[in-house]
Amino acid sequence: MSDVVVIGTTDWGTTLAIMLSGKGMGVNLWARTEEEAERLNRERENTARLPGFPFPESLRATASLEEALAGVSLVILAVPAQDMRHNVRTVRENLDKRMLILSVAKGLELESARRMSQVIAEETAPGLHSHICVLSGPNLSREIAQDLPATTVVASGDISTAERVQKMMASPMFRVYTNTDVVGVELGGVLKNVIALAAGMVDGLGYGDNTKAGLITRGLAEITRLGVAAGANPLTFAGLAGLGDLVATCSSPLSRNRYVGQELARGRPLEEITASMTGVAEGVTTTVAALKLAGELKVEMPIARQVYRALYEGLDVRQGIAELMERELKHEFADILGSAIERP
Repeated sequence: MSDVVVIGTTDWGTTLAIMLSGKGMGVNLWARTEEEAERLNRERENTARLPGFPFPESLRATASLEEALAGVSLVILAVPAQDMRHNVRTVRENLDKRMLILSVAKGLELESARRMSQVIAEETAPGLHSHICVLSGPNLSREIAQDLPATTVVASGDISTAERVQKMMASPMFRVYTNTDVVGVELGGVLKNVIALAAGMVDGLGYGDNTKAGLITRGLAEITRLGVAAGANPLTFAGLAGLGDLVATCSSPLSRNRYVGQELARGRPLEEITASMTGVAEGVTTTVAALKLAGELKVEMPIARQVYRALYEGLDVRQGIAELMERELKHEFADILGSAIERP
């Protein structure tokens, strides 16, 4: 009998499966087809998504949902955001109240602008809702697969749920903190992908560290504005799921979203860039959903707006940055403090 099932053979899902099984836990990795499961078990690594990282002995792939979920206490959903609802519908008949449900996806559903915990709650029985939690932080999968020190946050509206998952996920090289601000932890991990696209554009144009630091900082202001309007605690965005994840994703050459922005600034078409990648750059669809959510909450997101125009309307990246620089001058915290700003 296994302890954990990972739904999704993505690079992040595979990384977590390897990490947890390396702790001696029994882990099932659910594959979509028998052929994929057989290949993973035969090769003992995910050569398509995470080559070079062999499976521990206690990790086994299977295409059978009944087998994958039999007796497990933790269900990790490691699928792209746009596939989350379909996957939850696929597995929900095999879920029971003994199981904890952990989303590790960082995206918003395109049509509804729902966060992943909302999608999961909409598709599962009410008795499971207190068992839903999310994981987010500066977690570049390849670094974690290499067993480099990393930190993350598990959030749930029920602190006891978060603490149970914390104990299961933590290892000497993977330090896990808890939080009850599910909205903030999710939106921090989601919205940083939009800013990472912009950071990649800055890198693609060779604009330097001053530009990038300013972009990251003002990007954090946008993330915080939208998060607070959605009900998040502003302090969350100063933590690992906010600033921590933002810095890592905007800076690392391992970041898919940064790579897309960089290549777009160098003149490659978006379709060509995404077609050449093995993983999903969640920021591409998240930009659309984030602006939808911002419109509903009446929050201004100028960086996200320019990213959208560069992705979908053919805006020249250099012109987009110039327009941001030419916006109306204001107090640094005008959008946060409003009328509370003191004037001489």
